[in-house]
Amino acid sequence: MDSTDLVVLRKSVEWLQAGHRLALATVVQTWGSAPRPLGSWLVVREDGQVIGSISGGCLEDDLIRRVRSDILTQTAPQVVTYGVTKDEAARFGLPCGGTVRIVVEPQPDLALLQALLQRILDKRLTVRELDLPSGKSLLRDASRADVVSFDGQIMRTVYGPRWRLLVVGAGQLSQYVCQFALAADYEVMVVDPREEFTEGLAMAGVDFRRGMPDDVILEIGVDNHTAVLALTHDPRLDDMALLEALKSSAFYVGALGSRTSTARRRERLALFDLSAEEIDRLYGPVGLFIGADTPPEMALSIMAEVTAAKHRVPILQKRQIASAELSTRHESIEALSAPRQR
Repeated sequence: MDSTDLVVLRKSVEWLQAGHRLALATVVQTWGSAPRPLGSWLVVREDGQVIGSISGGCLEDDLIRRVRSDILTQTAPQVVTYGVTKDEAARFGLPCGGTVRIVVEPQPDLALLQALLQRILDKRLTVRELDLPSGKSLLRDASRADVVSFDGQIMRTVYGPRWRLLVVGAGQLSQYVCQFALAADYEVMVVDPREEFTEGLAMAGVDFRRGMPDDVILEIGVDNHTAVLALTHDPRLDDMALLEALKSSAFYVGALGSRTSTARRRERLALFDLSAEEIDRLYGPVGLFIGADTPPEMALSIMAEVTAAKHRVPILQKRQIASAELSTRHESIEALSAPRQR
């Protein structure tokens, strides 16, 4: 789930444990241009304190008023709709005449929210089903194909890491990539068999493995909710990972390297059992061109490109600078991921 919504869940549990009355709001349907995605959360306390967002700011004030004046006195979940008419959409600041439907639960069940929080911390992908007439809800294991849905009576929401990122290499660049990926709610795994990186990535939330990258890719079962990044700058490791990743259904496969090294990599991959179409799936040089000069900036450009691929947005901001300048920039970044000299 989105890191912002995890804060909402934690705060809801904390406030309920402290004896506060509150209402939990969930975005369940949108039409037109909506400011927040389905499943977004906001919690309103009885004194008007708010955590989270359902619209980016344009609807919150009215919803807080409704919660405090009416919804907190109810026992069953309520459905609130904004933007039915163009006039109402304009009044609440919804873009392009958009419409947002929100399910608001007065005094949600503490035990269930605690169980949901624990499942999320355990990296268990979870569906929550809420029956609006009764106000009762349950949790069950989800698949990556499950999505948020609402039929007017049953609300189904999905929580946990629906997207995975496998990073090959535990160097400095990988550490920054992992930080961005965790913030974006990816399940993050790093694989690196090199002795120099025995200690791995000492980062909470990252699953570090010392196996060979091709073996790990086969082991975890890469699917279309998985991205693979080869960042060691060691062809013996990166190419092994790419040989398996490019044959998988991964939505993104990228490798660190300049234009020159990427061209050579493509030539090497063509010597194995990969088709031209599979090789063409490789993103390289990896990342969008944003003038990145440092490992944090390079990590930002990489995760920006992964995000675009995830949402199937055409990637237009590719590198257009001179090859010599590009190679110099990449070589400086790649040096940080290369094995240390003994």
